Amino acid sequence: MHQLHIGIGSNLGDRQSNILGAVQRLRSKCEIVATSSFYETEPADGAQGPSFLNVAVSLRTELDRAGFEHFARDVEIAVGRTGVKKLSARLIDIDILAFEGDPHPQLCARAYNLIPLAEIAPEYAGRAAALKSNGVVRKDRALHFTANRQEEEPEVRLSLSRVGVSRVKRIVHLTIDGKERVFNGEFAMVADLAPDKAGVHMSRFSEILEEAALDVLARQDAPARIELLVDAIAREIVRSQRAIRADVRLRADFGLERWTPVSGKRGEETYTLVGIAHADQTGTRRVVGVEAEGMTACPCAQLMVREHSLGELQEAGFTEEQARRALDALPVATHNQRGRGSVLIGVDQAQQQIVRAEDLVEIVENSMSSETYDLLKRPDEFFIVNKAHHNPKFVEDVVRGILARSLEVYADVPGEAFIAATQVNYESIHKHDAFAEASGTFGEFREELRSGRYVTQKTDLATWLGTRHSAVLV
Repeated sequence: MHQLHIGIGSNLGDRQSNILGAVQRLRSKCEIVATSSFYETEPADGAQGPSFLNVAVSLRTELDRAGFEHFARDVEIAVGRTGVKKLSARLIDIDILAFEGDPHPQLCARAYNLIPLAEIAPEYAGRAAALKSNGVVRKDRALHFTANRQEEEPEVRLSLSRVGVSRVKRIVHLTIDGKERVFNGEFAMVADLAPDKAGVHMSRFSEILEEAALDVLARQDAPARIELLVDAIAREIVRSQRAIRADVRLRADFGLERWTPVSGKRGEETYTLVGIAHADQTGTRRVVGVEAEGMTACPCAQLMVREHSLGELQEAGFTEEQARRALDALPVATHNQRGRGSVLIGVDQAQQQIVRAEDLVEIVENSMSSETYDLLKRPDEFFIVNKAHHNPKFVEDVVRGILARSLEVYADVPGEAFIAATQVNYESIHKHDAFAEASGTFGEFREELRSGRYVTQKTDLATWLGTRHSAVLV
């Protein structure tokens, strides 16, 4: 492992976000040892544009100097830097200040590099003290106040079950199908509130989110999976808010490569990844799942149309046998609807790697009458309509199909593992939607299939997670 110090600077756009984005991307191939405070300085040495924000970072990496320089250029491009002229303003700039203890003479002579570096590398303190600050100003991370109303007693001493924040939007990097992907994530984070506390620290939820995301992404021994992220956030809420329990939910849209069934047109279909975690003083439990869209054809209306068509064909001169043969060969008309199905799986940490989002998508899509696509040519449209009408499904059929397919795919998971399935059909001829859901442990569903008896007391999501709240998805 090579040791190095780098300087990161920005003087365009959201400077702090640019720098933090670069640090986050550096973690993919480097271990972050230390990061300095932010320092602000006016452009120096003929540089142009507004004031710079600079930090110094100590790293450890397996890359040699040339390899790291190439990697650093890729990070700059990923953050948004394009080709810029020398001394012009820039979104991001990454420079090696010292590699394996060997300082870069020119870069380490600059106050805006050396002063931040001295904060995290004491061996440079003497050189920094000998320099004039030249307007390099250390930025306070935040204003500090002694007032802390949240910790005071409320006027009414009653506990609250769920207090927190929802619809918190963040860009997150997670691993799907073996590849790191960028997601627009939406978080909900709640904790219980004791009767002697006026409130929770709402701003602390966002800080926890950022810290947990960076911690999970920095791990070299495991991919950044959604259940690890929500697990880490829930545990930190319990610790920092001194809560008895906490719930965290993340929803993030992602794309998977798909080809249309007849024309073979490549496209990327959008699905939703869901991660939920519950933490308390005894530990954490989490589930992961997906939501996917498809279509269903109504079996009831189709039977009525078939019955009517049988009579019409007989009146037209066909025998009953001929009419039935014709109706068996052709798809019979019915009304159809777009549906949205979901599945959630909860397993222990040792088995989390076997639950893959792409497998869950196929389980949900294949349980409907047909999958759907954003891009369709005319032969594809025929294929989907024909497939759906040969495969009619009630909303109840879809949920049972999700459960049955999950039991087959995850036949080796223990009986205490959890599964929940839902389906919503957006009806085409009714003004309401149709809905069905089921949840329980794998053992409970296996027993019902084995014995044929109704297992009435199945485990719901709140019970399996260990939370008191049935509305953990809200």
